[in-house]
Amino acid sequence: MAWHHVFVRLAAVALLAAACRPAIAARPLITDDARIVDPKACQLESWMQVQSGGNEFWALPGCNPTGNLELTLGGSLQRVDGGTDFTNVQFQGKTLLRPLETGGYGVAFTAGVIHHPTAQQRKLFGNVYVNVPVSFSFVEDRFLAHLNVGGKRDTEAEQTRMTWGVGTETQVHPRVAIVAETFGENRGKPSFQAGLRFWVVRDRVQVDTTYGNVFGGGTGERFFTIGLRLLSPAFLP
Repeated sequence: MAWHHVFVRLAAVALLAAACRPAIAARPLITDDARIVDPKACQLESWMQVQSGGNEFWALPGCNPTGNLELTLGGSLQRVDGGTDFTNVQFQGKTLLRPLETGGYGVAFTAGVIHHPTAQQRKLFGNVYVNVPVSFSFVEDRFLAHLNVGGKRDTEAEQTRMTWGVGTETQVHPRVAIVAETFGENRGKPSFQAGLRFWVVRDRVQVDTTYGNVFGGGTGERFFTIGLRLLSPAFLP
């Protein structure tokens, strides 16, 4: 089955499950937040990233079956020179150590693995990573700040690197937020990204778009994204 048919079916399932229970979104920030999808509910985060090296298409379905454990399994496809390559498979678990409250702060812990089938055919596991997101709420949740500190093990290069991120969400309308972030590793130049997030259906269907680049980078390193996030009500047993 073609990748776009799979995506359409996943989107249809999430839309059919959509109802009116509120939830808070995280796309399109790469900097993680101290929030997870509602207990017994699911989500689909999907986006297209356009850059000079080729376009990437991501789909990351995730569910919270226990109440405090969000499990995500998905991946990406990349189009280069008219061809399609299955470039990434990602599995992640995320739990809250302290729930984020209005006017307060929250802490989460994330661990996962990203496997590159083409580059790592003989490896059972891909790049393993851990991350600690800390989020702060200001002005009745109209401004949120997120700090990340973590690390990843690059199995292909046999290197361990520290990762970090700083992101913000500023609500300018009940349906619209401005998002901005900078992120990177302890080696190389950091990157930045900024854009808009819009609720098509409040707390259920969201679209977003961003522009990003490496600090000091040229046109070859810039990228654009457009995303769709779908959220369901609680339905899991």
